[in-house]
This record gives sequence, C-alpha cells and structure tokens, in this order.
Amino acid sequence: MNPRRLFVASCMSIGTAAMVFAIRGDVAGAMSATFHLTNEQMGMVFSPAFFAFTLAILIAGNLVDVVGMRVMHALSAIGFILGVALVTLAPHPDAPVASLFAHPGTTMLFIGFFLFGLSHGLVEGVINPLLATLYSTEKTRRIVACHAWWPAGLIIGGLLAVAMTKYLAVPWQTKLLLIAIPAAAYLSIAASQPYPRSERVVSNVSTIEMWQEAARPMFLLLFLCMWGTAAVELGPDQWFPRVMGALVPQLDPEAGSGVLFLVYTAGLMFAIRMWGSAVSHRSPLGTLAGSSALAGLGLYWLGTLDTSSSALAALTAASIFGIGKTFLWPTMIGVTAELFPRGGPLLLAVMGGAGMLSVGLVLPVMGARMDQYGPGAALQMVAVLGAILTVIFAGVWFRFRAHGGYRAVRITDARVPTA
Repeated sequence: MNPRRLFVASCMSIGTAAMVFAIRGDVAGAMSATFHLTNEQMGMVFSPAFFAFTLAILIAGNLVDVVGMRVMHALSAIGFILGVALVTLAPHPDAPVASLFAHPGTTMLFIGFFLFGLSHGLVEGVINPLLATLYSTEKTRRIVACHAWWPAGLIIGGLLAVAMTKYLAVPWQTKLLLIAIPAAAYLSIAASQPYPRSERVVSNVSTIEMWQEAARPMFLLLFLCMWGTAAVELGPDQWFPRVMGALVPQLDPEAGSGVLFLVYTAGLMFAIRMWGSAVSHRSPLGTLAGSSALAGLGLYWLGTLDTSSSALAALTAASIFGIGKTFLWPTMIGVTAELFPRGGPLLLAVMGGAGMLSVGLVLPVMGARMDQYGPGAALQMVAVLGAILTVIFAGVWFRFRAHGGYRAVRITDARVPTA
C-alpha cells in the first residue's frame, strides 16, 4: 500500500468532481439550445448534482466497509467516464420535448448528469474515511489539504472551458471530454493500488456501535451546524457571477468578470487549504469559529454593495468571504473523523450528505430572496447563518477548553464530552 499514491488519487477524484461543476455551468447555454430545453428542464437535468450525491454518499457510508474502498473509488471514476459518454453521445431532438423522458437524447442527458452526482457522492464517501485511516494522527490536516483540489478543479475546469471557447471555438461536447481525463488517471491508480480497511473495521467496532455514534449529542450538534456551514460556503458560490455583476456595474457579466471573481476566491481557497491546513489541525474548533465570522462578514459586506461601490470594495469583501469559507466543509469533516472515529465512514457520509442537501435547499431560497429584495439581501440573509455559527462554534470551543482542550479521540479512547 502506497499512502502517497492514494492521497494523490483522492485529490484527483475531488478535482474531477469540481471540474464537472465548473464545466457544467459553462456549457449550460449551448446544451440547452442543442436539446431545445427550457430553463426549468435544464434545472431538472442538473438537479441530480444534489440528490444523487446524497444518495451515493449514504450508500457508500454503509457499504464501503463491505465492498471495499478500492471498488467504490474505481466505481466513481467509471461513473464519471460513463456520464461523459452518455451526455456527449446523446442524440438531439429536432424540437422541444414535453418531458425529459419523452426523447432518448434528453433521457440520456438526465442519466448522464445523474451519474455525475452519484460519482461525486462516491468520491466523498470513499476519500474521507480513506484519509482518516491513512493519516490517523493528522486527520483534519490531510482532509483539508485534499479538499484543496475542489477549488483547484473549479479553477482548472472553468479556465479551460473559457479558453476553449475563446481561442478554439470547440463544441460544448469537447469541453465535457476534459472530465474523463483525470477520471481515467485516478481509475488507473485505484486499479493498481491496494486500499486499507477502514479504522473502524480494523478496530473491530461493530455496525451497531457505529450507528450508535450518530445519536451522540455532540455529533447531532455538529450535524446541524453542517447544514449551516455548507449553505454559507457553497450557496453563494452558485449565484456569485450573477450577483457580482448585478451589485457592481463595473463588472460586465457578459465579459466574464463575475466568473473571474469566483475563480479568484477559489484560488484563495486552494492556496490556503494546500499550505495552511496546519492551522485547522492545531485548533479545528477555533478555525471553524473564525472562518464562520469571516465568511459572514464578507457576505454581509458584499450585500451592502450598490451601484456606487468600487471594484476594489468588491474585491476586498470577496477576499474576506473567500478566506472565511476556505476551511468550513473539510474542517467539519475532519472534526467528525477526529471526535467520532467509532462512527467510521457512516458519520462522515451523513455529514457530507447533509451539506449537499443544505445547498440544494438554500439555492431556491436565495433565488426567491433575490427576486423579492435584490441580490444584496440574499447575501445578507446567508450572512446571518455565519453569525449564528460563530456563536455556536465559539461556545463548543469554550466547552472543550473547560474539559482540558480539544484533542483528537483515538478509537480506543474514552468518549468525547457531550454537548
């Protein structure tokens, strides 16, 4: 077993999932025109990014110890490749369709994006327990460093797609083929490397004991917080290009200025996660409190921008938001792995599934807020979550401090203090 190669494969797989998100957004318009789809139908095509992810990560959390991490990881790569094949080879209808399932081409389109969602869920369901097992003494640090490749994938996929449009004028199908390249690369690693059994299995923790961990008060509190942290981090991202173009008139949405702001914040996330992961390792709860405060502050400031605001003010506010959101998702996963090792892959999957469901729920709420009160009000609404999370994480940090401070729990240790 080669931990370094497995770490690289984990990074490549999370990067592949991010490329799907980035390229999907770039080709949406062309794909809609090709298949004669309405905006509502395109929303139905893309919706599996949320519910299929949740389905897959929960399946992985329950079966990864039975089937094996290697098989699950390989299946995720195969799913990405099959998804690309279905979408790019789907026949085009000659006219609008009443239903996605009324034509084989649009049906293949839906199934292809469903496979993308399943594959993303399998990736998260495998790499988190894999990293927790490979690096049992530095779980949060390694999980954060690996998740640096989520923003890296957004940057790579987004910039490649834009460049291919501007300089090569290739069809949208060619852009989607980019996804298959890293998928095939990490599939080759998964096929050639032995994978470990999870920490839970090695320590002979039963399935019943694993499920019992999900009822622990501290886990339930973190589970509720995951809904908020995911909404703060990923909810605004989906609206970012459009919101920035609406708030600051100097940013021309047609010229891609709003997209470049998203790429900029993704660049911040990549750099900080890759080279600053030791910060979250030293004080995960303090990191979560500080990150929530910065993300909330950045979002609130962005929400105050108007037609008189400068691009510099927008850049500064976006920077604060970008720095704040950097550690939220991976640190939540890392804390879960460190405090509840007996929960095994199940608890990590539950946390990931909650996070993605949260994003799926907050997006339409933000959209309705934008329609009624404007984009600034939508960002300020999410900023309130950042303030609430700051208070909760600070309270948990003080509680741990009263019990001797935060420390990672070994799977054979006494249990962590309850909430």
